Amino acid sequence: MALRENLRRGEVSAVEATTHFLARIEHENPLLGAFITVTADLAMEQARAADSLQRMTAAEDLPMLHGMPLAFKDLTDVAGVVTTHGSAALDHKPAPADAPLVSLFKESGALTLGKTQVPEFGLTAYSENRIAPPSRNPHALSRSSGGSSGGSAAAVAAGLLPFAPGTDGGGSVRIPAAACGLVGLKPGRGLVVAGESAGDPARLVVPGPLARSAADAALMMDALVPGGQFLAAIGEPPPRLRIGVTLDSPWATTFPFTPEREALDALRTGETLLEHAGHMLSDASIRYDNRYPDAFTTAWTAGVGAARISPSREALLAPLTRTFRRRAQQRSPAKLAEALAFLRQFQHDTVAQYAQWDLLLMPALALTPRPVGWFTGTEHGGDRWPSAHWPGDADGDYRRQCEFAPWSSLVNVCGLPAITIPVHWTGGAGGQGLPMGIQLVGPMGSEVLLLQVAHQLGY
Repeated sequence: MALRENLRRGEVSAVEATTHFLARIEHENPLLGAFITVTADLAMEQARAADSLQRMTAAEDLPMLHGMPLAFKDLTDVAGVVTTHGSAALDHKPAPADAPLVSLFKESGALTLGKTQVPEFGLTAYSENRIAPPSRNPHALSRSSGGSSGGSAAAVAAGLLPFAPGTDGGGSVRIPAAACGLVGLKPGRGLVVAGESAGDPARLVVPGPLARSAADAALMMDALVPGGQFLAAIGEPPPRLRIGVTLDSPWATTFPFTPEREALDALRTGETLLEHAGHMLSDASIRYDNRYPDAFTTAWTAGVGAARISPSREALLAPLTRTFRRRAQQRSPAKLAEALAFLRQFQHDTVAQYAQWDLLLMPALALTPRPVGWFTGTEHGGDRWPSAHWPGDADGDYRRQCEFAPWSSLVNVCGLPAITIPVHWTGGAGGQGLPMGIQLVGPMGSEVLLLQVAHQLGY
């Protein structure tokens, strides 16, 4: 927020801000792996144009994000910049045009510094692939920054960016935000039109902010939803809320999991903060249909099954991608339609249960941020990048992801807003150890309320 005001008043130039963050990237990224591509020349060109505009325009007439540097996941097209999709199986050609999300931020005055690390096709809860070093957690470089917006989260947490947009199809904003100690907001379905995708039959994916504070997240939401007035509303205290506390998950029957003590510590910290803020907490027992895992997996992998990949390059796919692509291609259209119909019913049933409370509270993650290579079974395997010999246990990889983040994907299926808040550190207060957070899920239209609660708790 301070940088935005300094840019608008001309106390800091866009060139100065861009130079600062590019220097941070040059210094930190070799160890962090947050960026796949850095577009320094493009960023400086945009910064000079922003400074010219600032000299000719009153501060109140400048675009909302005038001169603010950010970056986009390497799933999102930026004109003239290669989009890799984190895959060695694709030709890496410059994008012919900006994606709608990029156009939205450019119209808001933001500058782009590059493309951030993602898992292949954004499929996983960790940001490791075969084309670039893995994205690492700034709080412990041996740990993953999460996924699929892992590179963006690592960049924000390490001070390489002031904030960043992510996209969330099964937790891809909230998981890396929780792993890196950030505020991560997943808006409700349909609120951010620029993020919709034709390759997402269940309409799971929405863009959302990764930020160090609720105020920064609100500012980004004002860019994502023109006229939304999120920042103006964030300082207003929320009403006294009825909050249900739950550990129930639709993955529990298929992939039984036990939350680590650190996850439960974070939940208790969140409960204490919310109670001290005047909210009323009670246990929430939620019943989930045990057919959910199969239906979600069917919808989640439909896009990769339809991806245009040359048969001669299929072998370059990561084992998980290759396995789930093959299974998606073997499914009939009727099977996909059946899964989508089930997920619509799951949404209806779950939202009806959640309606007993104003918000639902649960841990953001069941486990602490995982070691790099943990999901693929390569954490003790020597060189992890590049490698043509990943263990290839796609089902084990997938199971680990679902045990790591068992409360994420159901929110996408239900289309609800949700926020993760970094309320706890494993080593105690003062930024020691690893961050752990809580997730709050609200009804449709509750994005402002979720940001107000996060702000009320001091984030």
